[in-house]
Amino acid sequence: MKKQSTVVLTGATSGLGQLVAGELAKREVHLVLTARSKSKAEETKSMLKSINPEVKVDFFYGNLASMKDVKRIGDEISNTYSSIDVLINNAGLHAFEQRITEDGFSEMIAVNYLAPCLLTHTLQQALRNAGRATVVNVASEASRNHGKLKLPEDLMDISTFTARESSSLYGKTKLLDIMFTGELARMFLGTGVTVNALNPGFNVTGLGRELAFASVLERILNFLHIGDPKRGADIIVRLATESKYKEVTGGYFNVGNGKAIKPIYPCGDKEIENKLWVYTEEIFKSKGLL
Repeated sequence: MKKQSTVVLTGATSGLGQLVAGELAKREVHLVLTARSKSKAEETKSMLKSINPEVKVDFFYGNLASMKDVKRIGDEISNTYSSIDVLINNAGLHAFEQRITEDGFSEMIAVNYLAPCLLTHTLQQALRNAGRATVVNVASEASRNHGKLKLPEDLMDISTFTARESSSLYGKTKLLDIMFTGELARMFLGTGVTVNALNPGFNVTGLGRELAFASVLERILNFLHIGDPKRGADIIVRLATESKYKEVTGGYFNVGNGKAIKPIYPCGDKEIENKLWVYTEEIFKSKGLL
């Protein structure tokens, strides 16, 4: 990675995002991080400074479940940095009950899919200004268990669900992320901006913190050396920094070996991926965000 690249990373105060920030802090980068909590941001900043006292770290605050906050954060970042070399859309959650955002969206749809769409759209000029920029979207093989995709209905679906049924919606949000990656890659063709998605594998992080037995499960899995989040962080950092991934766009890569994997249909269907973006854009326009 070139000296003093500007890297925007969401979800940097916990889980995979914090590990990714820690790895990037070892390099000559300017970290631009998002956070909801100022106390967690300060803890993360102290951690990053302990890794590299010279690292540049700036935080922008907001709730990624709020589209107004996402738009404001994007505007603040683009007004502060004329060019962005890397955008890592990492923030995500797995909710085990339905929660409706202030905008009327399912929280998982808002945070996992709509927020990265809107943030990337808001930062698109700064990415283009870099000359050669990279967008990395953290998806998941959970996308293969998405149930049945219905567009545009799924984007506005606020039906209740059980903890067991939550996995299907989580998988659907990750399917949408991969589809968005394909369409965004085509939109950026010829601009020098590449866009790729990845599967970070199963990771023991705070993603399932809403489960009553999450802390016990985490201790068991750590004892058995299952779900090491360092592996998930590694593939994110590789896509963000390694030159070979900057030669590819619209790809989907796997944890561990870093090889390309073929996502489940309708990923790769240009017509459906384009329709998804058109529907998403219409939603943003209806909310006065575009």
